[in-house]
Formats: sequence, structure tokens, C-alpha cells
Amino acid sequence: SLQGASARPVFSSDNNFFEILSIPVSFQVNLSELAAVYRTLQAEVHPDRFARGSEQERLRAIQATSLLNEAYDTLRVPTRRAAYLLSLAGIDVTQVNQADLSPQLLMEQIELREQLEELPRDESALAELESLRTGIETRQLQSQERFGRALETRHLDQARQSYYEMQYFAKLATEIDSLEEDLLGY
Repeated sequence: SLQGASARPVFSSDNNFFEILSIPVSFQVNLSELAAVYRTLQAEVHPDRFARGSEQERLRAIQATSLLNEAYDTLRVPTRRAAYLLSLAGIDVTQVNQADLSPQLLMEQIELREQLEELPRDESALAELESLRTGIETRQLQSQERFGRALETRHLDQARQSYYEMQYFAKLATEIDSLEEDLLGY
């Protein structure tokens, strides 16, 4: 139920997202387990269950559902989960300066963007796009592994740099998807 023995919600905004979803605070998350816990909690706090309850109970159910959805949406996506973990460690990832980005990453960004821009804008580019996507997916996984290791060992500067890499590669993967959809006429 929405209320525990002390007539308080099962979770509140005082809980971090990992506590809300009853999983360990870690970058490594079992996504199927996360989804199962989310569905169970979602059924427990869904506002429809409290349609006949007091105004206060309905409001708490809406707030709990909103918080649960935010927690799930954050923890299921690696870049969002990484940013959230860094925020729990007191690091604001929204304030980026050039020192946070390695010269190698900046050069790689320039090279990959040039490769994308030089592709023909027709279906002949699809094989090259697929090759780029494969390379980027590999780099995403490597960045995620580096982030997880850096966070576990509390090397927060390294974790922050790996987060920016993850963010960059996720954005590039989205751009490739979009370009591919344009080429295929979706």
C-alpha cells in the first residue's frame, strides 16, 4: 500500500532513486530486475488504487507515481544514471569546461563529425553509417566500463570525464539513427 505502518508513503523525495527502486547504489544495474521492481511499485502506488481515498491519499499517490517514474527513467538509461550518481557524489555535470574534455576526445569528435558530414545523402551511405554505429557502440561500452570503475574506486574526476564521453557517444549514436531514418525515408 501507499502507506506504511507510520502512515507515511513507502518512499518520498527524501529517498534517492536507488532507494526508491530498492536496488544497490551502483552504475551496474540489472535492467530486467529494475523493470520488474518498477512495475511492482507502479502497481502499488498507482493513483487509480486510491480513487476512493481521501484527497490527501490521492495526492500522495500522484506524487509517489511521479517520483517513481522519474527514478525509473533516470536509472534505466546509462548516461542519466551516470549523471545522477555523480550528482549524489556532489558533482554538477551541467557545468562543463574544456579541461573536463580530453584532447583525444575532442579530436575524435572532430574526426567523427567530419566523417558524418562527408557521407553522401543517399542509401549508399547506409553501410558506412552501420560501421560508424558499431564503432560508436563499442566506444560507448568502453566509456561506461571506465565510468563504473572510476566511480567504484572514487576517482570522481575520471568518472566525470567518462560521463562526458558517454554523453557524447550517446548523442552521436542518436544523430546516426536520425540520419539513417532520413536516408530510409522514415
